[in-house]
Amino acid sequence: MMPMTMLKKILQTTLVFIAASALCTGATAQKHQKKSVGKPATARAAEGSTPYASRADAMAFADDLAERRDLDREWVRQAIGQARFLPQVPRLMLPPAQGTAKNWRAYRSRFIDPVRIRAGVAFWQQNRAALERAEREYGVPADIIVGIIGVETIYGQNMGSFRVMDALATLAFDFPGAHPRAPERTEFFRRELEQFLSLTHRTNVDPFDPRGSYAGAMGLPQFMPSSWVRYAVDFDGDGRIDLFGSPADAIGSVANYFIAHGWTPGMAPYYPVEFDTARVDMDALLAPDILPTFSATSMAAKGAIVQGAGAQHAGPLALVELQNGDDAPSYVAGTENFYAITRYNWSSYYAMAVIELGREVAAARSR
Repeated sequence: MMPMTMLKKILQTTLVFIAASALCTGATAQKHQKKSVGKPATARAAEGSTPYASRADAMAFADDLAERRDLDREWVRQAIGQARFLPQVPRLMLPPAQGTAKNWRAYRSRFIDPVRIRAGVAFWQQNRAALERAEREYGVPADIIVGIIGVETIYGQNMGSFRVMDALATLAFDFPGAHPRAPERTEFFRRELEQFLSLTHRTNVDPFDPRGSYAGAMGLPQFMPSSWVRYAVDFDGDGRIDLFGSPADAIGSVANYFIAHGWTPGMAPYYPVEFDTARVDMDALLAPDILPTFSATSMAAKGAIVQGAGAQHAGPLALVELQNGDDAPSYVAGTENFYAITRYNWSSYYAMAVIELGREVAAARSR
């Protein structure tokens, strides 16, 4: 058995060299095992149900992938063929039942709690130099980076226990048809499976060893395979990228991700907003959803008055609605930086949880 640290060195060093040619939330990761050149390791004890070797569509995908990526055909067929369908994973991908009321306060309580705040303070103290450097070099505040890693994995305590190969295969070939964006999401996960297999083949890594989330995300920041290739950086300068074991690499990679998705240094993520109830046009204000569209002046003309420094904000804004179950919703004026956080997870609730967790950790740390 190859120790996990050695395997990750091999994988993540290679990622540095192939990033230019590539495409785009448990347990700690398991020990890895090196495979024979050109062939995947033999199948482990089943973690799911029927392997995909019996599926014609999966084997056709394997043949096409091998040809397009110039990979060994038998290796790809064996890798995909040994992957197991995980019956719980498609259920986890389905949105809440129609009519289920969203509740920001309930959502917030899942992520802003004493356990996560204490862990965040410890993480910040242990990695202060890397956080300060990331803020200095990328312009992404330390509290935003701390918020992301805390929401995603509780600072590495929960990086996922699913075999990434099984999770990606399940979502590539059995994404739930009841999902409103099933065709688009199926294609997304097929691309991620392709990226994952390409990486493991190039690095001579057994594709059944890496562990991650039920969606196939990996490491402290829960990067999908394509995001790992595109945005992960060797921030600790040791010559390799290690998002599992190097907090510094995770910190730099999160900052790099945000810069690539439009983060503007120095810009607040949102401003308070109040309403002129006599003339507020909520339909028009909410129509663009979280995409920044309005100037502060045009929002005011529609009855939403941006408060404080936001009244002079020069860029576009979005009226962000956070529902509170049966109670009145909460609203903020989101900037382009708020929108950048939602590129990590397409949810205004997620973005607010990241912002507020980071701020709570910063306040606890200062105390």
